[in-house]
Amino acid sequence: MKPRKKRMMWVLAGVALVGLAVTLVLRALDANVMFFYSPSQVHAGEAPKGAAFRVGGLVERGSIQRSADGLQVQFQVTDEAQRVAVQYKGLLPDLFKEGKGVVVAGKLHDSGLFEATEVLAKHDENYMPPEAAKALQEAARAKKALP
Repeated sequence: MKPRKKRMMWVLAGVALVGLAVTLVLRALDANVMFFYSPSQVHAGEAPKGAAFRVGGLVERGSIQRSADGLQVQFQVTDEAQRVAVQYKGLLPDLFKEGKGVVVAGKLHDSGLFEATEVLAKHDENYMPPEAAKALQEAARAKKALP
């Protein structure tokens, strides 16, 4: 085989390996990336059904319902314009309270119930996840714009 053909084979093999590596990395990222949606976006149908994503906002006052064993909890996450019903099984963070900021990760069922696999509560009085704060501001602007 001529040296030129050998070089070309090595170049093609290298391109194939780089292509394979890029494909594997993109598939891994796709499986682990979770997008954030506000309750208004979920209500508008922008969030995927059956796929994992995050919803953030405030825990609606008076919406927390606990099971007898205390491990199953249902509550509403709101951006003050719309709300999403959330169901979670497990221990909640100590800072989880009504009227406080929260981000939940999980999947939305066809019934509209969001089954959470993770609940993240704010860690001090001044912090709210940037996505949740932005969603609350946008919902407040949209609410004011209505007649």
